[in-house]
Amino acid sequence: MAETKVSLGQAIDQIISALEGLDQNARLTAISAACKHLKIHMASSEEGGDAAADADADNKGDQSGSDATLHRTPKQVGRQMDIRSLKAGKNPDSAKQMACLVAYYLQELAPKDDRKQTISTQDIEKYFKQASFKLPKKLEQVLVDAKRSGYFESAARGEYKLNAVGYNLVAHGLPTKKGS
Repeated sequence: MAETKVSLGQAIDQIISALEGLDQNARLTAISAACKHLKIHMASSEEGGDAAADADADNKGDQSGSDATLHRTPKQVGRQMDIRSLKAGKNPDSAKQMACLVAYYLQELAPKDDRKQTISTQDIEKYFKQASFKLPKKLEQVLVDAKRSGYFESAARGEYKLNAVGYNLVAHGLPTKKGS
């Protein structure tokens, strides 16, 4: 039987689909087991942690590492992060938060050739679609509203730069805790 080759995007979609119905601990267990089976070593963070090792500890009843593993920033985990995975981890509640996420991604996590310091409406459309985030009715208004909320500064006509408030929202404020 001939194997059908899937693209990276299709593989990511299949993994997400398979893991969506599971709780966080079960997701970590599944990912850890798959990594072991495929002989993939998860990169250690600068703090000496390891996502797969943390998942193993969770499976043995040690819950101390589970929250830290789920809420690490992508840089702490030390591996390439795509916009869809970042969105899934940070879980933005609004188009303004998602715009901040896109700007953060483009400044900090995108492949070197794609990195940039400012974003525009075209970036919002491109990365909202890649992340499977619902497009707002007035796409051109998202960055204006996010600037008005204090997350961006104007860089040039139609170009916005994430400021410290927007950066801190993504790096430290997301995901928001429900009910607090």
